[in-house]
Amino acid sequence: MSEQVVVVTGPGRVELRDEEPAALRDGMFRVETLYSGVSAGTELSYVKGTNPYLSVSWNADLGLFQPGAASSPYPVTRLGYMQVGRVVESRTPAVTVGTVGAMTYGHRTGYVADPLAERFVPLPDDLDPLLGVYVAHMGPICANGLLHAAADLCGPDVRTLGDGVRGRRVAVTGAGVVGLLTALLARRHGAASVVVVDPTAQRRQVAEALGLETLDPAGADPAVVLKTRWAHVAGDRGADVVFQCRGQSWALHQALRLLRPQGTAIDLAFYQAGADEVRFGEEFHHNGLSLRCAQIGRVPRGLAPTWDRERLSAETIDLLRVDGELIRKHLVSATVPFGDAPALLTELAERRRHELQVVLTR
Repeated sequence: MSEQVVVVTGPGRVELRDEEPAALRDGMFRVETLYSGVSAGTELSYVKGTNPYLSVSWNADLGLFQPGAASSPYPVTRLGYMQVGRVVESRTPAVTVGTVGAMTYGHRTGYVADPLAERFVPLPDDLDPLLGVYVAHMGPICANGLLHAAADLCGPDVRTLGDGVRGRRVAVTGAGVVGLLTALLARRHGAASVVVVDPTAQRRQVAEALGLETLDPAGADPAVVLKTRWAHVAGDRGADVVFQCRGQSWALHQALRLLRPQGTAIDLAFYQAGADEVRFGEEFHHNGLSLRCAQIGRVPRGLAPTWDRERLSAETIDLLRVDGELIRKHLVSATVPFGDAPALLTELAERRRHELQVVLTR
């Protein structure tokens, strides 16, 4: 039986392709997809044509985007990183038939994997397998944000994921999936206060259903509200740390305004249109602020190998065990049959449909 794969052939063009299943060689295993989560940021950037990998060359050795052939030209055949699959065949003793696990192989109905080259995170029996879409990559993105906050405060001497938020006042800008999971992680790891700032009423409602406090930036200025509330000493007011989770430049500028002097913004956002609205000559300069990018491709310098992707996945599972029921009820806004993926992605990219978290199902 052929497998179906979601392919982006050009801006605004998404289709399903039938492919013959890959041969199963010794040392490998085959999974059948159960669930595939949609990332409304990274994935839609390929549908919209705004991802930099589509237009310039990424020099991994230099860490630079440079003129040249696109690093990921169309057609994009591996889209997505939030998969849950059941092992249906195995030729390796490392992976047992019947095991359900989280992976990052893109939107496709089946996949053959090499356990030496790709991560397979078995899901515990007490976890809703649909929530496994967060375990391999999305949850670790958010946990890595907390890890960067911990490294900012403790340097290489990070003992727990909560070292950067425990007992501290935390703001989160952006109530998308990344922002909400990050806020829940901060709450779980002992933050004294967690406030989520987002202009979208529906997203604030989801945050509140998760038990999080919210502020609407269209109302009273969140920076004035929080700096009035969160006093440290005279002339020292605001959030100890802000997690910036919305990929728009006004949100980054807002995050900087929320911080106390010499505070740090941990940036998890993807600015596809640049950041022209950030005013570095204002609060950033006058309050001596720090801006730190928590990109999932690396943990903070000096923390590997103690802190790796496996440990961040384990932290994600711990969160899902505590808050999974609320996350399943409020964060997952739609489940859609796999065959409807092209129409779904097109509608999301064109803003004809709005969802917080969509999960494709078989």
